[in-house]
Amino acid sequence: MTKKLTHWGLGALLSASLLSSCKGTSGDQADLLVYNANVYTVNQEFAKAQAIAVKNGKIVAVGTNDELKAKYKATEEIDAQGNPLYPGFIDAHAHFVGYATNQREADLVGTTSFSEVVQRLQKHRQEYPSAAWLTGRGWDQNDWQVKQFPTKDTLDKLFPDTPVIIERVDGHASLANQKALDLAGVTAKTPQVTGGKIEIKDGKLTGILVDRAADLVVSKIPALTSAEYTQVLKEAEQNLFAVGLTSVVDAGLPKASVDLIDSLQKKEELKIRVYAMLSPTPENKAHYFKNGPYTTDRLNVRSFKVYGDGALGSRGACLLHPYADKKDETGFLLLKLQEYKDLADELYKHNFQMNTHAIGDSANRTILQIYGNLLKGKNDRRWRIEHAQVVNPADVPLFGKYSILPSVQPTHATSDMYWAGDRLGMDRLKHAYAFKALLQQNNMIPLGSDFPVEHINPLFGFHAAVARQDAKNYPKGGFQMDNALTREEALRGTTIWAAYANFEENQKGSLEVGKVADFVILEQDIMTAKPEALRDVKVLATYVNGERVYGKK
Repeated sequence: MTKKLTHWGLGALLSASLLSSCKGTSGDQADLLVYNANVYTVNQEFAKAQAIAVKNGKIVAVGTNDELKAKYKATEEIDAQGNPLYPGFIDAHAHFVGYATNQREADLVGTTSFSEVVQRLQKHRQEYPSAAWLTGRGWDQNDWQVKQFPTKDTLDKLFPDTPVIIERVDGHASLANQKALDLAGVTAKTPQVTGGKIEIKDGKLTGILVDRAADLVVSKIPALTSAEYTQVLKEAEQNLFAVGLTSVVDAGLPKASVDLIDSLQKKEELKIRVYAMLSPTPENKAHYFKNGPYTTDRLNVRSFKVYGDGALGSRGACLLHPYADKKDETGFLLLKLQEYKDLADELYKHNFQMNTHAIGDSANRTILQIYGNLLKGKNDRRWRIEHAQVVNPADVPLFGKYSILPSVQPTHATSDMYWAGDRLGMDRLKHAYAFKALLQQNNMIPLGSDFPVEHINPLFGFHAAVARQDAKNYPKGGFQMDNALTREEALRGTTIWAAYANFEENQKGSLEVGKVADFVILEQDIMTAKPEALRDVKVLATYVNGERVYGKK
């Protein structure tokens, strides 16, 4: 018996009814046949098709309706009714585990004042009164009328006996109350941390901890139990499938998290594909340098995530010249220069990919030069610069010279555009978020979101890349449109180019024979829809390995 899709509703999902037979002639067997679709293969020619056939989780044919219906008998048939079908979306830079664990924290995204932050914390505490710590994430002082870091005073008064730490939206600054600081043993006399800053005013702690300084407090938060960890990962996975993501790059994981993901995938409890970037801890290096990269059908571990500097919003991004709005600060690197050189040398010798967070123009120059000294010239190491937000024009050619991949997040440009000019000055801003210029260096640019810093929906990034506008369709005409991407480039960036950046272009990223059957069906064609409609396009169904993992009846 075969199944046929009988109804597509707006924002609805697949439903199927039984057919009595399949009109195959040659009788080749398939598990799934999707026909009457507007298929974007995203192959080298960017060819289009009408149908795909799947067997044992892989694509066995791509072609016309008549060709595939004549050749294959399929256990399940889906009539896509003309809807667009794309390769499963790949987020080239995200924090899947962090996003999952954040589901248990207070959501502070979109708060318009510190008072609203406090209100949300109070509400969260009422919902979880027995939690040992009160944590939250997502505040951004740049969205407030008073665009300054808050202090811990209010948190001290409201939560004197409960340790509190709340993380800024970019993950590069946090605010802790006195109870949390006491538990961590942090005082005004605590030595400053390399690659971080404990903020002190008038000889007293303000509670602000920038970059690595926050680790002093975060390390004291009790870890989730294995059961809790598993549950939040599964919940997060469903959210990702609902927006069409079939693969994610998790930027910076300990071995324990990698092992848990691996075990859940092997038990079929977790089905999303993960490209895991390891944190360069002694434990991770000792294990993986000895045993080498680790790869399964759904997990790929062959890279390390390194932090070059902090974020622009918290003035931790390392700049060549002082901040326009704070002339005595240039940001800072999170490690000593020799540490970066030694780490790059280790990763090169052990054949691991090095992927370094670099936001400021000084951090980008430093890391590009370190990479270049090892890579020498064109190569296939695929070392990456994550974010590459502010790059001096003189340094842009280094990406092409040494085959270094810029891994960018388009929504960062449209989130930061309101205040980035204040930090950088208008002249330097012209060289920020230069996606087109970076793409031209290697004729590709992998795209991600950096969620939970930004929203998980890849179509938000698609819209930001092509229209250079935010959810309000601001600004009119787009932000620095000379660096906008075409729709084809944006689609490639979240599919085949993202796969290439992970050494996975032969496995996924396009709909071609022999590749895994990861695909998504949308209600509208993002290649032709009006720009202002892109963020509202709904996913009808998401498939991984030919299995429908999202789609309601």
